[in-house]
Amino acid sequence: MSVPATVEPALSPAAPRIALLDVARGIAIVAMVIYHFTWDLRFYLLITLDVTAEPGWIAFQRAIVGSFVLLSGISLMLAHREAIRWRAYWRRFAMLAGAALLVSVGTLAFAAETFVFFGVLHALALFSLLGLAFLRLPVVVILAVAAVILALPLAIADPVFGSRWLGWIGLYDVPPLTEDLVPVSPWFGVFLIGMALARIGMARGWDHALAAVGPGRALGWLAKAGRWSLVIYLIHQPILLAALYPVAALTDPGPAFQAQNFTQSCQAECYASSGYVDYCTAYCSCALDRIQTEDLWALLEAETLSPQANDIIADMVQQCTAEAAQGQ
Repeated sequence: MSVPATVEPALSPAAPRIALLDVARGIAIVAMVIYHFTWDLRFYLLITLDVTAEPGWIAFQRAIVGSFVLLSGISLMLAHREAIRWRAYWRRFAMLAGAALLVSVGTLAFAAETFVFFGVLHALALFSLLGLAFLRLPVVVILAVAAVILALPLAIADPVFGSRWLGWIGLYDVPPLTEDLVPVSPWFGVFLIGMALARIGMARGWDHALAAVGPGRALGWLAKAGRWSLVIYLIHQPILLAALYPVAALTDPGPAFQAQNFTQSCQAECYASSGYVDYCTAYCSCALDRIQTEDLWALLEAETLSPQANDIIADMVQQCTAEAAQGQ
């Protein structure tokens, strides 16, 4: 998973920058670093906790995504309250789109099977384009559209949207394999709620009142983190992974990690080729049982396979395919 913030364009004198929004963004970026650090520990098999499967951590990740999307909707409305400032807008959009491209290229090289094709940066770039159409609409209309977009995944869940070509829409029954996916539905609905909240706040003068409140010395570092959140997002994962690598290289993960790592890798590869979750769960469970029973770990980790090893693997694949198919 990848959850970035964005750099806001400078606001005009009529739209002073709200430091407390920077603080909120800073809190979200710190939370994102914590989440990714924990994910990295699991990636290197230094802990058994899987943040992508633990309900509490899943909720934490979605709260982080929601925070950034909501804040971006608020920022768009505040930045272009009187008229769209096209130069600032396109500069910000280019930064988002360029950073999103870097994420896709980097994750494609790092993990081609689960690369980020429509993560949060891709989403925020698209949402900022779509949001332009809502800048002058009444709040009630913005909220009505937001409600529809939020509800769509509850009404529509079709396998046709499960591919990478259509997964960005969000109406899939099973999401496509990727490290980070922030689809239009429901997340653009959250973005629109942010725009509506900003409009309501502007009508009541809350924006100017909040702009007069400084972050204070205690929260000043969070405000700075919020202003540099895009940079932090782009560099923090390479730094964390590089820092943890020497520790992981000197650590023996043990049989429990080995089994868990095999299962996750097996299920990811199986699902990518078949698309059936139950089948892949049964197939990989069978394969793991065979590997543990016959102690085939050394065979799987060998750089080259002998004819005998190939025969053993072929027999295992045939056996587990048959067993998994029978369970369907």
